[in-house]
Amino acid sequence: MKNRLTSYLIEFSSLKLTRPVSDKIRILEIIAVALTAIGKFIFVDYLNWRLPFVIVTIFAWTLYVVYRYKKDKLVLKDWGFRKDNFKSVVRPMIPFAVVSILSFFIIGYFQGTLNLTWHILPLLITYPVWGTVQQFLTIALVAGNLSHIKRFKLSNPLIILITAVLFSIVHYPSFWLMFGTFILALLYGYIYLKKKNLYVLGLFHGWLGALFYYTVVNQDPFADVFLKYLG
Repeated sequence: MKNRLTSYLIEFSSLKLTRPVSDKIRILEIIAVALTAIGKFIFVDYLNWRLPFVIVTIFAWTLYVVYRYKKDKLVLKDWGFRKDNFKSVVRPMIPFAVVSILSFFIIGYFQGTLNLTWHILPLLITYPVWGTVQQFLTIALVAGNLSHIKRFKLSNPLIILITAVLFSIVHYPSFWLMFGTFILALLYGYIYLKKKNLYVLGLFHGWLGALFYYTVVNQDPFADVFLKYLG
């Protein structure tokens, strides 16, 4: 009870001390995320420059995070880069992860797409980083900003649905990726709007995403991204 009260007080003080963000900045951030998504279709799907796109995206958005942090030291926690509620966010993710993994293997078995190689190991280490970036862009900057824009008020279910649809569209043309990310974003949006923690969302995104590729999607991202440059 004491720990919960302390958590509430910390959360309340953070909300009070965080500088207000204008609707203009929030809308510009959403537009920037949309432009990043368009860049994915150009540089990844059309030009097949996956690794350069990922590196440039991480670098560019890291610069923006640093810029915002210099102006407001509490913005990271406001976005969800926090550890104080890590365990409470992990709990609802565990049953979802278990059901998801079982579903992956069942679907993969009947499709004949189970392809578990050592290539998945480096992805289990690196993909959570890219997963965290994706959750920052999609959940924090889209869902988070939509929930705080004063110019128009949207209900949380509508915000979650919009975010899930947008996240799904970005993974076009793969049906399984679109379907999987839509379901994932529905849960993530719900959890994020209740308890902001991008570390947990990014970690599970990376692990589940890596496994999803080698069981359901029948793709080898490690070979597509790294081996083509090493070879």
